[in-house]
Amino acid sequence: MEEDKKRQEVAKFRYFVISFLMGYVRLRRGEREAIIRELCAKEWDIPYSGRSYISRSTILNWIRRYESSGRRIESLYPCERRDKGQTRVMDGETEQGVINLKKQLGDVTMEVFIKEAKQRGIVSEGREVSRATFYRLFKRHGVNEEKEGVKDMRRFEAEYPNELWQSDCMHGPKVMVEGKLKKSYLFALIDDHSRLIPHGEFYLSENLKSYIDCLQKALLKRGLPRKVYVDNGPTFRSHQLSFACASLGIALIHSRPYQPEGRGKIERWFKTVRTQFLSQIPEGLSLKELNERFRVWIEQQYHQGIHTSTGEPPLKRYLKHIELIKEAPKDLRDYFRIRATRKVDRDRTVSLLGKLYEAPVELIGKTVSLLYHEEDPLRVEVFYNNKSHGILKVLNPNINCKIRRINHITEIIPDKTIQRADTSVKGGMVFNTGGRGDE
Repeated sequence: MEEDKKRQEVAKFRYFVISFLMGYVRLRRGEREAIIRELCAKEWDIPYSGRSYISRSTILNWIRRYESSGRRIESLYPCERRDKGQTRVMDGETEQGVINLKKQLGDVTMEVFIKEAKQRGIVSEGREVSRATFYRLFKRHGVNEEKEGVKDMRRFEAEYPNELWQSDCMHGPKVMVEGKLKKSYLFALIDDHSRLIPHGEFYLSENLKSYIDCLQKALLKRGLPRKVYVDNGPTFRSHQLSFACASLGIALIHSRPYQPEGRGKIERWFKTVRTQFLSQIPEGLSLKELNERFRVWIEQQYHQGIHTSTGEPPLKRYLKHIELIKEAPKDLRDYFRIRATRKVDRDRTVSLLGKLYEAPVELIGKTVSLLYHEEDPLRVEVFYNNKSHGILKVLNPNINCKIRRINHITEIIPDKTIQRADTSVKGGMVFNTGGRGDE
């Protein structure tokens, strides 16, 4: 289960890197190479890797694998290492010794640090360890924090619609629920280029389920964006959300903690909602009434009015490049299924949500992935090696009592007492004990 999650994390990272080169608009001459050079020069925090830089050939290889597979996220899964289980540069004991020495020496040059590490026997004289390895180790353990400098706060704007969406959550007014006032929360997305709102809706909970519902409705109405820029909070840090976005070809980007500047457009729009919409809304509406009024305000006022930054109505600016919009797949909802890892027992069953399901015979003993919707536990799809083996059936022990297995052939027999010399009953099942296997 843990290994499968690691592979998905690596695939999500690789897709995030190549997403800068995979827009809906063909890059101009020289732009592609300029982006690749920039990606290669950047220092990355690569999941489960000691490296921090990516080569040009590696990036092109990821793109080639992704395109040749029909843009399937599984094509970016890491290949099995040949030296798996073997130490590459440092073992755990050496790493800890290096970190302890760094804490003792404090701010010294790398030359002095390496010399001291070798003199103390922490790093053997015959072993050559690069400076980059030490820098990555210090960064991972937080013992070489960078000094905070002047931040680059330049304004930016996406060139085309659906190139970038910004998204966040705002605390809303109290609504009437079963005779009591409860707080509401507004989830919304804004198109960076046009300032159009793909979708916004008030919910009773500030959780992942509410945000996924909002995002799905936005995708169905306005198509697939290249990137979605979100907060760093727990609602947006879900593995289910990030893997679903990567599978759809959407790069999910998280802002740095306590630095909301990159989401400035959605923050300014929330201010507009407070001053122009909520100021006219009485407290005590039902959630349905609040959302209906909100929908009318967005469609008839906000989308039709002149935006002060662009000088155009958001809807008109968005529709100028309607030919670039990529429609969401018809099975969009299935991309957001919950994923669970289970091992199929010898009796062909797997357990999920307190229920037993029957798996195909060929999956006995295999570790499989189960994809399902929390609100629809009867529709569980099983995958092995990224290949679907269909929808599982809930175990029916009454039917299983009537199944005879003869020479690996399963058949349902009438409900009657069986008395034959060549069969025996064990645990509610009828087994062949030496007969010919025919009626």
